[in-house]
Amino acid sequence: MRFTILGPVETAAPGTQPPPLAPRHRAVLAYLLLHAGVVISTDRLIGAMWGPLPPDSARAQIQTTVAAIRRMLRASGAGHMLTTHPAGYKLTPEPGQLDLDEFTTLVSAAQGSSGGQRAAADQIRVALALWRGEPLAGITADYVQGARARLNGQRLTAIERLADLELSLGHSSDLIDELAIHVAANPARERLCGQLMLALHRAGRQPDALQAARTFRAALAEEQGLDPGHAFSTLEQAILRDDPSLRPAVTAPATSPRVNFLPFDLPDFTGREEELGRLTRAQTGGDGGVVTISAIDGMAGVGKTALAVHAGHRLADRFPDGQLFVDLQAHTAGQEPLDASAALEILLGQLGVPPERIPASPAERAAVWRAELSGRRVLAVLDNARSADHVRPLLAGTTSALILITSRRRLTDLDGAHALSMDVLPAADAAELFTSIVGQRATAKPVAVLDVLQLCGFLPLAVRIAAARLHHRPRWTVEYLAGRLRDQRRRLSELTTSERGVAAAFTLSYQQLDPGQQRMFRLLGLQPGRDIGPEAAAALAGLPPDRAEQLMEDLLDAHVLAQHQPGRYTFHDLLREHALATADAQEPPDAQREALSRLFDHHLHAASAAMDLLYPAGKNRRPHIPAPGTPVSLPRDEAEAVTWLNAERANLIAAGHHTARHGWLTHTSHLAATLHRYLLGHAHQADALTLHGLALEANQRRGDTAAEARTLLDLGEVHYWWYGHYEQAASHYRHALRLSSDIGDHGAQARALQNLATCHQRQREHDQAHSHYQQALALFRELGDRAGEARTLTSLGTVHEHQGRYEEAHDHHRQALHIHRETGSRIGETVVLNNLGLVYQRQGHYDQARQHHRDALRLCRAHGFPGDEAESLNGLAETARSMGELSQAADDHSAALAIAVEVSYRPEQARAHNGLARTHRDLGHIGLARDHARHALDLYTALGVPEAGEVRALLSDLPQ
Repeated sequence: MRFTILGPVETAAPGTQPPPLAPRHRAVLAYLLLHAGVVISTDRLIGAMWGPLPPDSARAQIQTTVAAIRRMLRASGAGHMLTTHPAGYKLTPEPGQLDLDEFTTLVSAAQGSSGGQRAAADQIRVALALWRGEPLAGITADYVQGARARLNGQRLTAIERLADLELSLGHSSDLIDELAIHVAANPARERLCGQLMLALHRAGRQPDALQAARTFRAALAEEQGLDPGHAFSTLEQAILRDDPSLRPAVTAPATSPRVNFLPFDLPDFTGREEELGRLTRAQTGGDGGVVTISAIDGMAGVGKTALAVHAGHRLADRFPDGQLFVDLQAHTAGQEPLDASAALEILLGQLGVPPERIPASPAERAAVWRAELSGRRVLAVLDNARSADHVRPLLAGTTSALILITSRRRLTDLDGAHALSMDVLPAADAAELFTSIVGQRATAKPVAVLDVLQLCGFLPLAVRIAAARLHHRPRWTVEYLAGRLRDQRRRLSELTTSERGVAAAFTLSYQQLDPGQQRMFRLLGLQPGRDIGPEAAAALAGLPPDRAEQLMEDLLDAHVLAQHQPGRYTFHDLLREHALATADAQEPPDAQREALSRLFDHHLHAASAAMDLLYPAGKNRRPHIPAPGTPVSLPRDEAEAVTWLNAERANLIAAGHHTARHGWLTHTSHLAATLHRYLLGHAHQADALTLHGLALEANQRRGDTAAEARTLLDLGEVHYWWYGHYEQAASHYRHALRLSSDIGDHGAQARALQNLATCHQRQREHDQAHSHYQQALALFRELGDRAGEARTLTSLGTVHEHQGRYEEAHDHHRQALHIHRETGSRIGETVVLNNLGLVYQRQGHYDQARQHHRDALRLCRAHGFPGDEAESLNGLAETARSMGELSQAADDHSAALAIAVEVSYRPEQARAHNGLARTHRDLGHIGLARDHARHALDLYTALGVPEAGEVRALLSDLPQ
């Protein structure tokens, strides 16, 4: 696990992508990291987040936030780091996991370094390379400003210590530009300005040194109304006198001329501080005569060569015996890779070995190479390697050398090498690169620039080409360029110049794959999802899963595929387009359709099996899905079923879009019907609306009236339960009832009657609701539909509850609970438990009410039902308020509100606001009561339900 706060607050874990955290969650995580190993109380966290005026829901928000952080840590295998104590919470990262700890450790170690000033300076530079911008970036909280100032103070102290060391080593000229940047950012920093003055003076620039002093005096007087200290004035006078004591110590001349064959370093090289820091930390040049090898790999166009060259220039001072470079041409269009013998001839020539001393045989050249490097401190960049075998003859023996190797393939067989896999640029670095090339037109249009960068996939080569095209076309705007790139048919051609292009780079990578890898690459470009697992890829390609996984691992090593978590493979967006274009060019249409049919059949069968585990009672109402022609490893229990559905949800929705648009209409219909209960119960309402809308159109085009009626019922349930669109839901239900009655589909009739009853019940039209429920119950029993019977029984129980017929309500709920437990419906059991809690609450049996809501809450959290979790918390809050436990009621309503807002569950948001209004009224917090009542009134009015009148009356009764 890796935590970073010296820049954007981020988490990372090897082999997986931790679940993303909301900004508030990251703010709490950062505060715990700033106080790593210390128990932090909830009150202290509240103060840190909101200062002296926290919101009323602050305690509940902290609890929700800590739970989210704990879920993220557990998903990354690091759940043990966050512990709960009677006094609060403690986060304890392990050594090397927090960049701030690493920074302070390196700086402290440099203070007592036994390796001399050079070693101390190197350690501080490694420490400073950990900074990736403004600390605690991307979060807001009351504590952030002060913490950020303290962290920046630590960084400036380290910079000043480094400057002292470099000045002592005689590097005045090399230090000037670096110090000038820091002084410009911190114009009132006295010590920093004094160091710049001394560096300028030692470089023979006395007027500039004195001008820097005058600028500092003016800035200090303007900002703080002060004069400089005694030490600064003494230095200024010494520079004015050209005091001999300021001159650097005389150093012996170098024993040999320095040779540098590195290519020109890009003047606009941007970002990559983390990668540069890793390369700097990896090299141990000179200690014990150990050669250090760093293998830099990544997809075409990601900037491997630029990074290696930039790192080489940055590290040149540590390797005074030469900086060498050879292009091995493994990824150069129209060129055969340079063999080891030819590469050795180039490298030996750069070391100054005369041609007559270079042997003819590769083995003898390698021996001379090793002999020449022995005892030298040399840096060599071996660019564009094909494989580990390609570079192995070029590696030094025992020497104080650093070898930087770049390749589009992972060099997994290169023993002892430090591997560095490059990703695309972060958004901020990509924007800086684009703006540095384009200039003012980009600065003025940050949103349009972000559009361009996203369309370039943040790939450095694509960003550079796009920026260059805009730079050389003064009449183009950034928006116009974005519009051209948005056309997928020509995006890759837009990212091309006369000398280079993204598509050409990708084509070369593709040509270096074997035929089996090329076919898998093409077929993966066809699939509409964002990522894919081995079994789905096996179905797509018609291969055994082991073979499909091996091919994808090969593509991963070749960097034409990416992997953000174990077992899931994906493309960079531009490579996806290239794969699809290649498939269209090389795969016959029939072969493409057969491959996609295999994939869709695989997805549908696995989804059906997962739903049978999660919702066994509804199995007979879902479409029967036959086994596909390719093997499928089905989930074995409820936990695996939820995990599979969560992992594949985005891909399944993408499949629904693709099948609806390209003629797999039955598949679209079956997919929507299969996933309905999962999407409805797990708060994926937007996906549900999308998929059911596609299915409705597909069923109408197919002329399947029965499927159309059932899809209308599914759509209505999404509108009813999550959004509170009761009129729209009722319209869908009535339409479904007409269709199902016309064709004699009693199952759909029963559902339509039951759902129409819920609409009447929501408007407190209990007699009409009771009549519809009774009709639905008779049909469900006639059909033997136990799940429908149970749902209708508990609904009748709620009608009886509102009518004050409590014994009948208990009887119906208990019958429903028995059926749900018998059929294994966890979601049904949760609903009934909450309904029973409400009946007990109305009867004044508060202990029984609380127990039933707690049992429901436990099931919700165990099985991931966020909407029902909000209902359980609101039920607990209402019970607590009835018992006079007002503080507990406020906490539970606040927690319910946080969840309901997070999953856009409008009815429960209104219920929580209503409860908070009444709780705060009872607590005497009239202002808060009025605020929550207004929120509740707005929501209930939009929902069009009778509760609006009750809240309006509450507002009018509150003191002004």
